[in-house]
Amino acid sequence: MRIRRTQRAAEGVAGYLFLLPFLLWLLIFFAYAFVRSVYFSFTDYNLFQPPVWTGLANYLALFREPLFLTALRNSLAFALVVTPAQTLLAFLLALVLNQKLRGILAFRSAYYMPSVTSSIVITLIFIWLYQRQGAINYLLTLGRAYGHLVLAGLALLVLFQLAQVLLERRRGLPAGWTDPVLGLSSLFLAVGAVAALVAAGVLPLARPADPVSIIWLNTTDRFPQGPISAPIPLIAIMLMNIWTTAPTFMLLYLAGLQDVPRELYEAAAVDGAKPWQQVVHITWPQLRPVTFLVLTLGLIGTLQMFDQVAIIGDQAPLQSTITLAYYVYHNAFPPGAIPRLGMASAAAVVLAVLTLCVVWLQRRVLRY
Repeated sequence: MRIRRTQRAAEGVAGYLFLLPFLLWLLIFFAYAFVRSVYFSFTDYNLFQPPVWTGLANYLALFREPLFLTALRNSLAFALVVTPAQTLLAFLLALVLNQKLRGILAFRSAYYMPSVTSSIVITLIFIWLYQRQGAINYLLTLGRAYGHLVLAGLALLVLFQLAQVLLERRRGLPAGWTDPVLGLSSLFLAVGAVAALVAAGVLPLARPADPVSIIWLNTTDRFPQGPISAPIPLIAIMLMNIWTTAPTFMLLYLAGLQDVPRELYEAAAVDGAKPWQQVVHITWPQLRPVTFLVLTLGLIGTLQMFDQVAIIGDQAPLQSTITLAYYVYHNAFPPGAIPRLGMASAAAVVLAVLTLCVVWLQRRVLRY
């Protein structure tokens, strides 16, 4: 008995020794840092002089400062737009990449590349794309000139697909609306029809259009016009963030899809359920735990958005891109000014409380 107890005690000590580096890291860089931040939030501290106790003065000053209110509004808008968008995009990508097709591993790797690429590199690339004569404005200019051909081709594609499906069903064949073989032939027919219309002069090859010169970064304009709007530079960061974070959540959904029993889909197919009905009534409910995890991580990440805003820096006005996390950094390390550690710590505490409240509310809504 003593030997067994000794072995158990040794195993317990070994386990704690393995946990010790992580526990020390957690205590020093999280627990201690959090306690210090809470203390500094009640003081006037500038890194050079001893902190002076001021009570709730920093918190009262925060909600009277326009820049903090702008950062709060931008962070909430960022979270409310980016989190649902990246979750939906990740779910759709996972559905597509979960198919058993030849070369699907290559597509999974390609879609996941933005998540493993450095955030600094991605942001610098997007800064180049967002220039007034950059690739995004160039593509929008092409859309103005040739968009009518694309719309005509899509309309003809739908008509040809509809006609072929109805013809096959009239012959007694079980043709579906998304039949890939019929879809490919409809695509060729639509392209040929558009080319014929252009050759006949019914459709112009290109419409005259002025070059698109949207100012994506160096502007204070908002979109859309009205009470519910966001600065255009912040919208540019939203698009960039959705593109870079959706692949990570796509992997979580892919892992969840692997655990959905195939018997459920087989039983639903026998009962006559269509693919979209299987997604709504089987796939989505089975992935509820994964969705909770994705939404939680997404909310935390969007509310604490910092790196992409910091990298863009002077490329955009501060009021158009500042978030709560960047507000904390801007007060702790202001360019050419005395640090305001008390205000920065108070803003950090507000951000932490806001994150906890939003995650708690999300959990109550999802009831998970």
